[in-house]
Amino acid sequence: MDSVLLFILGVVIILIGVALSIALHEIGHLVPAKLFGVKVTQYMIGFGRTLFSVKKGETEYGIKAIPLGGYISMIGMFPPGKEGGSGRNATTGFMQAMVQDARTASSETVLVGEEDRTFYRLAVWKRIIIMFGGPFMNLLIATVLFGVILMGFGTPQNSTTIGSVNQCVLPATSTSQTCAPGDPAGPAAAAGLKPGDTIVSIDGQAITTWAQSTAIIRDSADRSLAVVVRRDGQERTVTLVPKTNTVAKTDANGQIVKAGDGSTETLTAGFVGIGSVPELVPQPITSVLPAVGAQTGAVVGVVIHLPQRMVDVWNAAFGSGKRDPNGPMSLVGVGRAAGELTALDGVPVIDKVYTMLGILASLNVALFVFNLIPLLPLDGGHIAGALWEGFRRSIAKLFKRRDPGPVDMAKLMPLTMAVVVVLGGMSLLLMYADIVKPVNLFG
Repeated sequence: MDSVLLFILGVVIILIGVALSIALHEIGHLVPAKLFGVKVTQYMIGFGRTLFSVKKGETEYGIKAIPLGGYISMIGMFPPGKEGGSGRNATTGFMQAMVQDARTASSETVLVGEEDRTFYRLAVWKRIIIMFGGPFMNLLIATVLFGVILMGFGTPQNSTTIGSVNQCVLPATSTSQTCAPGDPAGPAAAAGLKPGDTIVSIDGQAITTWAQSTAIIRDSADRSLAVVVRRDGQERTVTLVPKTNTVAKTDANGQIVKAGDGSTETLTAGFVGIGSVPELVPQPITSVLPAVGAQTGAVVGVVIHLPQRMVDVWNAAFGSGKRDPNGPMSLVGVGRAAGELTALDGVPVIDKVYTMLGILASLNVALFVFNLIPLLPLDGGHIAGALWEGFRRSIAKLFKRRDPGPVDMAKLMPLTMAVVVVLGGMSLLLMYADIVKPVNLFG
């Protein structure tokens, strides 16, 4: 029962985090819109039926039933068919009717005397600031969270404390993790090393990092080493003789190196059979922006390869394929992962908080990148339209031509509807996959 309650707690925490991220995203739009004089009639978190709202001034603030996003309503999002004119009559075509409906709906939000407070009449740079404000808030949230994670908690690194001692020598290529009667005894176990021992020095060389001890051991096959360890507050010296063994190759950061086919690269080196206790080492402030940049690049890579990623999700959901832990997930998947995290036994609370903050930070980076895709109804679509308008007007001014006026974004409504349908289909597929074939993040 406790695990069920913890699972629910994790889901609730992540939902609150997502709701706050959405609310701050919309504030990123709301504040500059009001500063630039645009009339904002609604600020809503969610979609569908309104659960709660309150009107302050000219803006209604509220929460809706479906917590899958949010929006602010600004008057005059689209210009009329002709600058200063009323909406044109639609033709009999379905697409043209859709365009005209968008223009009509936009013009109906503008009351007499409010024409100068419409969104489409703003200078290009002001519209870009308003539309970029939302994604920027997500980027700011992610930066703050990464700062808390890296500076307040740190990054996992191997400490000089021994966490495990192998009782026998097993090659890195061995498929078995169990010692057999004929397997040679592990050098560390034979020397009397125990989990919890902290390595102080090896052959007189002070040890401050796990990488130091690993390098010495690997270069000392079949040679006796005097190892000083601290156990129960006291130092003691043991004689350790590394055996020659096939071990996994690691990089400068201690990470296992993988070959092109995904297998572990190996080499022959000294081996004693000990593992480190990982610890969180706080990082300087200079590490925050590179971490945000790296995560942003990873999300951009996912977006660029999204069609193939969605094919992989389809194959996993309806076939025998496996879900990629670095692939896309729906809010259902994120919530499930958060619930599984909080319900894990034997994991310190500090580690759960660390991971939960990491999930929220990564989610906000994803919201930042995704909303900047230059397609309506995403923020990036409005930014692209404003940039195109600025380009057209600059060219007209350069060649002393007539001002072409605002870009009629309403003409893109058919494409917008197509994007909405595609995004809706992708969301449904991800939600289904997250239910029947969830991503396994925690083993």
